[in-house]
Amino acid sequence: MSPSVSPLAVTDLRFRYAKGGQELFDGLSHTFAPSALTALTGPSGRGKSTLLYVLGLLLTPSSGHVLVDGVNVADASDAERSRLRATRVGFVFQDSELDPARTIVDAVIEPGLYAGGRVVGLRGRAYELLEQFGLADRADHRPGQISGGQAQRVAVCRALLNDPAIVLADEPTGNLDRGNAERVLEALTSAAKDHAKTVVIATHDPFVLSYCDQRVEL
Repeated sequence: MSPSVSPLAVTDLRFRYAKGGQELFDGLSHTFAPSALTALTGPSGRGKSTLLYVLGLLLTPSSGHVLVDGVNVADASDAERSRLRATRVGFVFQDSELDPARTIVDAVIEPGLYAGGRVVGLRGRAYELLEQFGLADRADHRPGQISGGQAQRVAVCRALLNDPAIVLADEPTGNLDRGNAERVLEALTSAAKDHAKTVVIATHDPFVLSYCDQRVEL
């Protein structure tokens, strides 16, 4: 990818869930900055989470373009969308969505398996991330044995495992107290500033907004 090309952008973007339904985004065009946190803000019902799913290629826009590494992928095949989600995009949701039957380290390596990686190589990367985010001593625990804040930091580790250029976070601190919210936001800030990720966060929380470099109002 050329250094001048942003990993993520949209042009003339519109979306509706059903024919005749409410149209969202009003032809949004925006280039999301690398090495920065961008907040998606606006009142409930304006489509913050929906836009994240469109950016993450989980939903197809009604019209307009989604550009990943400068290439329009709005109409890409299911196989190409899956490949890009596995290799270029990491997701962090409000609920950490960890499998209660898996250990923490196995939960972290799961996206790597989807991308075609091997357990042996992935496990080392997973332990590095858990160490980085203060969770190495929880690697062999299960989700029911760790706090909500720790679970969200595990979710950040999962999102970063495949070294994606793009990290999408949907209200990642919505269920957390202030101290744990700070830890999760610091982890996302580190991903952006220290590792040149393009981080996009859907939020209405002023505390989260204080960490963000840019805002997109919906």
